[in-house]
Amino acid sequence: IHRSVCTRKQSQTLDILGNIEILARTRPGKMLLYLLVSLQGYLPANAERRESTLQRKRQEYFGFIEQYYDSRNDEHHQDTYRQIHIDIPRTNPLIPLFQQASVQEIFERILFIWAIRHPASGYVQGINDLVTPFFVVYVFEYIEEEVENFNVSSLQEEVLRNIEADSFWCMSKLLDGIQDNYTFAQPGIQRKVKALEELVSRIDETVHRHMQQYEVEYLQFAFRWMNNLLMRELPLRCTIRLWDTYQAEPEGFSHFHLYVCAAFLVRWRKEILEEKDFQGLMILLQNLPTMHWGNEEVSVLLAEAYRLKFAFADAPNHYKR
Repeated sequence: IHRSVCTRKQSQTLDILGNIEILARTRPGKMLLYLLVSLQGYLPANAERRESTLQRKRQEYFGFIEQYYDSRNDEHHQDTYRQIHIDIPRTNPLIPLFQQASVQEIFERILFIWAIRHPASGYVQGINDLVTPFFVVYVFEYIEEEVENFNVSSLQEEVLRNIEADSFWCMSKLLDGIQDNYTFAQPGIQRKVKALEELVSRIDETVHRHMQQYEVEYLQFAFRWMNNLLMRELPLRCTIRLWDTYQAEPEGFSHFHLYVCAAFLVRWRKEILEEKDFQGLMILLQNLPTMHWGNEEVSVLLAEAYRLKFAFADAPNHYKR
């Protein structure tokens, strides 16, 4: 439950731990809600301040809706809104929850408002994926059944509005730490892909040289890993488990993710070395067989990522040839 991380914060965070421990005993899945939200920094740790902050932030979000959303059809916003409208149905297309019209409308509002308020980057394809884990854990707060097949029309309108606003603010907080991934030319992603290549060349030179031999560029497969934070490579349940760790790790999304990607690539060492041409390697790397992954596989992946971080993070020259 990442007690060591929580106890480094001010004493009020003990309140978070108390809630997490209660949830761990009564409904384990809901631990993620507190980890993703409280450690995300959206809510204050102090219980007395939490409700007032929630109400204020929700009102602020819907104030943005009233102020900006009608402008989506203005000429200078049309391209942004059109791209969002195209991308939303592609968001987790195999999960029924995200194919509901009301959910897609929520996502359109969240993404459009975020883009309007962040003109340095605007909307970039891939950001649509990043709202889904927060939306899922907030829906899970109100239901007892499997969330992926849940029909949100059974929720009260006020509840759905709260889920929308809270998801917006959590996604915004996440993107604050990785915004250079989405500014013009996406320099943050370019740097991270290059760092991944350098790291893999040190930890598994055989894999690195094999991809070089068949002219596979890291940017051709790892751009998506950085742009979507591995969401396109893993089942949603695994993404939420992964993000749980990212939240508790300093610079988890901006720095630790690099080591997770390196561990993820090397995890498929055998399969990579079996492919003997460019096409076969690209098909493999863009369709890695993780459909049946669960907590056990993610835990192994994270353990290897921590090992790599401890070996290389404090001495970055060690992974530069």
